[in-house]
Amino acid sequence: MRTLIGVVAATLLISTAAFAGQTEGLIKKVDKDALTLTLDDGKSYKLNAETDLDALKPGMDIVIAYDVTNGENVVTDMELPDTE
Repeated sequence: MRTLIGVVAATLLISTAAFAGQTEGLIKKVDKDALTLTLDDGKSYKLNAETDLDALKPGMDIVIAYDVTNGENVVTDMELPDTE
């Protein structure tokens, strides 16, 4: 019985774990009210309140690291091109 409880608990932990991913593309849209970023592939990513939204412009190339949490792609890190 203990083994069965352990297996069920492990399965629940695995099924609720966040999925981490990375993508890159061109910024299509920045929604400052919803704190979201949409790439040219149509996928949206949730930004945190500390993100400098003025630095994000449509047409910029960007690399995003993200977690999928509660069905949302949540940005954990991003890399913008050098603007020299």
